Amino acid sequence: MRWMNNIFEVINDAKSIAIAGHIRPDGDCLGSVTGLASYIKDNYPDKNVEIFLENVPERFADLAMVDKIVTDYPRRDPFDVFISLDCADMSRFEQAKEYFENAALTVNIDHHISNNSYAKVNHVLADSSSTAEVLFNLMDEDKISYETARSLYTGIIHDTGVFKHSSTSPVTMNVAGKLMAKGLDVSSIIDDSFYRKTYTQNQILGRCLLESMLVLDGKVVVSALSRKMMAFYGATSEDLDGIIDQLRVTKGVEVAILIHETGEQIYKVSMRSNGKINVNTICSYFGGGGHVRASGCMMSGSLHDVINNLTEHIEKQIKEIGGETCITE
Repeated sequence: MRWMNNIFEVINDAKSIAIAGHIRPDGDCLGSVTGLASYIKDNYPDKNVEIFLENVPERFADLAMVDKIVTDYPRRDPFDVFISLDCADMSRFEQAKEYFENAALTVNIDHHISNNSYAKVNHVLADSSSTAEVLFNLMDEDKISYETARSLYTGIIHDTGVFKHSSTSPVTMNVAGKLMAKGLDVSSIIDDSFYRKTYTQNQILGRCLLESMLVLDGKVVVSALSRKMMAFYGATSEDLDGIIDQLRVTKGVEVAILIHETGEQIYKVSMRSNGKINVNTICSYFGGGGHVRASGCMMSGSLHDVINNLTEHIEKQIKEIGGETCITE
């Protein structure tokens, strides 16, 4: 496996560079993608940089270079370098996969423990809070502009839950401090991109909390959203951000599960653990993955079967660990 000391190592000889993140991009994905693109354009203006992502949620619309993001995938000449950010496996960047496969050099920068090192150059640090944190340490701090810092800080706060998740380390806080020193209005970044909700989002949050249920003697809380319910509120998957974290802080709960119907008996599952249960192993079993305490997957079947299959794996772990010390990421 080849590692990097800095970004320059992989872009030095490249004229054309593709940057892509995962489907349904979250804050870390968008912060990383726009942060890296901004950094390259600031310091290597001779490079042709193209960004490939799905449509960007409104709360991230003012990040650097968002207006340069390409949401379609026309046929084109191969890129010199393809840089994948925050993607645990190749399937997570879907249509951009063809660009990846044809690129002269492929680079995989990530922090997911489930990452399978699929590129020629893999720089995956599973103990980092976020891909944005990983990127910061590959950049020359003195060459990081205000806009690049804003993107990276956004990525860090979203994957750490504003520094409250267990993945937050002294290194994370040190990186955040250095980014703040670039002149960021951190209160606005946190409020506008993380905490602020639309009325629709608050309605769905309330509905999910109201209709949630406790299982496994109160150790697991589950909430599910049907397509019919989503249509009633005129909501999209972007409106579900923050619900799983609110479920997770329910007293006595070890695991929170949010299930979102995306097709006929097809569900997107998000799982969060408070420490004793490794949800990454569960989601990986069903073809997904992520982190020890935060993972997701897609499942099919009836909602009843999905819940039963997930809780069966949780119950097995509970029996195995008994009352032992919580795991750490």
